[in-house]
Amino acid sequence: MIRALAAGALAVALLSAPQPCSAQQLDFSQGGPVVVTARGGFEWREHEQVVIATGDARATRDNVTVLADRLIAYYRKRAASATGGAPAKPASNAIPGDEGGSNEIYRLEASGHVRIYTSTDEGQGDRAIYDIDQAVLVMTGQAMKLITPQQVLTAHDSIEYWSQKRMAVGRGNATVLTSDGRQLKADVLVAYTSPPQQSPSQQSGGASATSVAAAQGKPHDPLADSGKLEKVEAFGNVEVRTAVDTVFGDRGVYVPESGIARIVGHVRITHGSNQLNGPAADINMKTGVAHLVSAPDQRVQGLIMPNSAGTPAKNGGKP
Repeated sequence: MIRALAAGALAVALLSAPQPCSAQQLDFSQGGPVVVTARGGFEWREHEQVVIATGDARATRDNVTVLADRLIAYYRKRAASATGGAPAKPASNAIPGDEGGSNEIYRLEASGHVRIYTSTDEGQGDRAIYDIDQAVLVMTGQAMKLITPQQVLTAHDSIEYWSQKRMAVGRGNATVLTSDGRQLKADVLVAYTSPPQQSPSQQSGGASATSVAAAQGKPHDPLADSGKLEKVEAFGNVEVRTAVDTVFGDRGVYVPESGIARIVGHVRITHGSNQLNGPAADINMKTGVAHLVSAPDQRVQGLIMPNSAGTPAKNGGKP
């Protein structure tokens, strides 16, 4: 059965009851009900168990917002509660016609000019799928981008965002550009962030950082909620650029706190016309200095071009 619903707002009961969510990550898997609005209206397909919103569609859950030309919410029957055998008490607003609140959304699809964002983080792409059970966002299409205060991740094939694991994966000519201008490229890049900072009151189950800051008369810094870039792992056709050198290799890892990137496997360091080859290299991303590292059973080698400014010229001895 297909029901066409008028344009307006629609609130859908989700997996769990409302719960505090202090982090500003792109996590759509927890919080209160999802509120969906659309200019073109809604279509509820009961047989397929989907709700479709079209025309400037928007889905919001707590501090996370999804914008797209078209949104599709897939739902299923809620599991029976452990106490009474009936579904848990529904949220205050449920799917129209679902007075018992027996359904829950497990998947959200967005297509066309997709943006998913919080106050600090943002993802962009042509198409996005959010698996609420796994808390995983997968973006595909043109001009994909994941923006955080610490980094900008772009990729050609797809970008995955695992909010509970605090991990982002770029596949296909992926690039990470850090906020201080450092750049790392590879076939696949995996970026890890630290847990969001919490105030002592939050750690003890007290008020949120926003309310604490307001009580102290201080503006809340949302950057502290986003998490800090801890490590970037690179796989396949790794390329690191500094101000003077370019380093290539098979695999690599970069730790922003130390500023050191270690590249291993068929390593090549190019400096102008010069090239050094070896099994591994350490690059200080802060100073731009790259060091070739030898292995116990391997020798490093290099091709050093003479300085043309120091050799006699053939045009009458002029430099």
